[in-house]
Amino acid sequence: MSIVDELKRLRESEGPVAALDRLIAHHQDRGEHLLWFQAMLLKRRHEMDLPLARPMALDDLPEEKRPAFEEAYVEAARAVGQWLLDNDRLPEAWMYFRQIRETETVRKAFDAISANREMDDLTEQLIHVAIYEGAHPVKGLEIMLHTHGTCNTITAYDQQAQQLPGADQRQAAALLVDHLYGELLGVVQQEVQSRMAMTPPSASLRELIAGRDWLFADGNYHVDVSHLHSVVRFARTLEAEDPQLPKAVELAEYGAELDDQFRYPGDAPFDDYYPAHVAFFKAVLDQDRDASVGYFRDKLAAEPDEEDKALIAFVLVDLLTRCGRMDEAVDVAAAHLAGVEEATGFSLAQLCQDAGRMDKLKEVAEERGDLLGLTAAIL
Repeated sequence: MSIVDELKRLRESEGPVAALDRLIAHHQDRGEHLLWFQAMLLKRRHEMDLPLARPMALDDLPEEKRPAFEEAYVEAARAVGQWLLDNDRLPEAWMYFRQIRETETVRKAFDAISANREMDDLTEQLIHVAIYEGAHPVKGLEIMLHTHGTCNTITAYDQQAQQLPGADQRQAAALLVDHLYGELLGVVQQEVQSRMAMTPPSASLRELIAGRDWLFADGNYHVDVSHLHSVVRFARTLEAEDPQLPKAVELAEYGAELDDQFRYPGDAPFDDYYPAHVAFFKAVLDQDRDASVGYFRDKLAAEPDEEDKALIAFVLVDLLTRCGRMDEAVDVAAAHLAGVEEATGFSLAQLCQDAGRMDKLKEVAEERGDLLGLTAAIL
């Protein structure tokens, strides 16, 4: 008997609910997840005496019935999504969990996936969902490193980084620093041992390059310099407790030894790219902190261009905040960033509040004739 005939028979013999239950089971058994989802919603609409023509519609619900149907919608989506996860169909499951804003379920499922995958259609789908749809960017990058290599992974991350939460940026930076550091350490070690056969292996890039200027002679380098440039920049999201941050210092120290043609400048204050990053990372790590912070203070004082001055001030305020030097951060921000719109992501008012320095906000607001800010500071 065809499914159509069976549904008709059930409708006549046992009633519409029996027919709907059979329809739900039919689509579930065949793995037709969207039809299964719609069938469950169709049954709920029948039970609630709602129009049946568009089972997934939310725009035709009477207000008094909306909460109950929305709850049924979430339950159906959760059931279908979990079934898809249990059957290793994560990209399809993501569609349902994202719709009901239960994305953490999919993130946990990604955590259980090995990054050492073969390159196939499913792997491509996993990478797309993880990185470009935001299900688990760090796991997506980890899989991409294994399947697509360093260059494609760095490009993918660079394109998405600004859209990611800070925690994901930090984890991604840690992943890429570890990867590049290991790659560079291996190549440098190989070259050192090829010239000095009795040299023992070292776990430190700094030790390997110390006193060996010949490693960089005639424009020699040991890793794609554009990869090094990018990963050092990504590492600015790392914090002092991250074990990858000392590695980032060593990567920047290595970069500082490269021939001038491979030391690409960055935006102020990272125009002298690698030495500036060494100073930044060491300040965060509390290594020669006063001298490292002083590097950026000197940059700020010497910069004649107002736009670049603001860029340097942003970096210095961020650095001082991360070093716990809040009063200094407030003073720098008040002097150089008072007119910056909050749309940029920086708020002088928030910084003053975090630092307990509403006196400074009041002072700046008075100087600028900012009645709103002044009132907030007073209150």
